[in-house]
Amino acid sequence: MSPALRSYGKRPGKVQRFAAVLAIAFGAWVAQPMPDRAAAAERPIRIVVLGDSLTAGYQLPDSTAFPAQLERALKAKGLAVEVVNAGVSGDTSAGGLGRLDWSVPEGTDAVILELGANDMLRGIEPKVTRAALEKIVSRLRARGIEVLLCGMLAPPNMGQDYARAFDAIYPELAAASDVVFYPFFLDGIFDDRKLKQSDGLHPTAEGVAAIVARILPKVEELLSRVRTKPAS
Repeated sequence: MSPALRSYGKRPGKVQRFAAVLAIAFGAWVAQPMPDRAAAAERPIRIVVLGDSLTAGYQLPDSTAFPAQLERALKAKGLAVEVVNAGVSGDTSAGGLGRLDWSVPEGTDAVILELGANDMLRGIEPKVTRAALEKIVSRLRARGIEVLLCGMLAPPNMGQDYARAFDAIYPELAAASDVVFYPFFLDGIFDDRKLKQSDGLHPTAEGVAAIVARILPKVEELLSRVRTKPAS
């Protein structure tokens, strides 16, 4: 052992006091959680529902609209989520594209995209709807946001040619962009008058609950993608 090391062990004084303080400080630092990682792990996954009146909750209390009911269903499964209602009644796919940046703010992890029903009801050319939805999905994915695309189907009175072109938008876009896909947002309630309001178009609170129950596995798939995505 060198003289310097021997004297360090025998001579109490400033060096030993400094070493003791350093050891205490280091121990306290080690005991602290890693703030960035811990916060990221504990922060609820934020889902924005970008849609029209079907998700906005037309004629319904906020607490029974789709985003609120979905959030409760996910939390009942022990999942830490925040579901934000960015639905606007009467909105088209082009309208959703126009408000995309402020409707889906920074910090959003995933988007449930439910647009196109008003395009269909207005007879907008399917290629226009397709282009707007493609741009929405592309811009969201470029921001690292996972997407669940909700499909819509045209009724027979729109004509076979229109229905064929419109109905194809959603499965083809989902396949091309590798997003989570739910083929028909109104599945299970479209033909059930008890689950629709008097206008025959919008779901009641019970209808929304039926939609949530059916779409829940796809939303869980969406959350799984968020959780397993490599950290940027």
